[in-house]
Amino acid sequence: MKRAPNPQVVRRFIVLMAVATFVMFSFWALVKNFNSDPPGDFEVREGDIRLGNGRYEKALERFTAALGIMPNHRGALMGRALAYLQTARNTEAEAEFTYLIDYLKKSLEADDITGFALHAAAHTNRGILYDRTGRYEKALADYIAALKIDEEALRGPNLLEKVIYGTPRPALVRGRAIYLQKQLALPEDQRLMRVPEKDADQRMYKPF
Repeated sequence: MKRAPNPQVVRRFIVLMAVATFVMFSFWALVKNFNSDPPGDFEVREGDIRLGNGRYEKALERFTAALGIMPNHRGALMGRALAYLQTARNTEAEAEFTYLIDYLKKSLEADDITGFALHAAAHTNRGILYDRTGRYEKALADYIAALKIDEEALRGPNLLEKVIYGTPRPALVRGRAIYLQKQLALPEDQRLMRVPEKDADQRMYKPF
């Protein structure tokens, strides 16, 4: 006559199998998610984290790695341009924004909502670069272009972004464009192009 299984042993076996099943399922889901990402996306996410933490050189490494995997990766181009902008490498930043803008002009499909947001952001960020370096006519032209492409994408941060960036009333694109337009209409000796306490609130746009 067979002995009945020890209930504690059976219970322990069931628990162990349940844990093993959960672990294997989680691992499988993680691997599947990683493998299903478009090439370069993982590196762009890493770069974006480093960009947000102010680790600009590390961010550049990850965005460049993404471009090595997927040339013309839009998020990587934007990320690298922003890293250049934040480290005052203005020549490189301008070249990268300009390349991205030209690339998007040629490649955007009519239903690419994210692409249009990115296109508007690229013009905005290049406008910020021109603004910072005193090229106000070019800055205004870029701000106007951005607003024409996708004003909705440039309406400013949501509550989470306000907390992250610490700018409860950021300098929005439309407001800055109107201000520049008014100042540029004045005689040169009457213009006030920079208002430091307001200009400090300008922030880069990252729709990726």
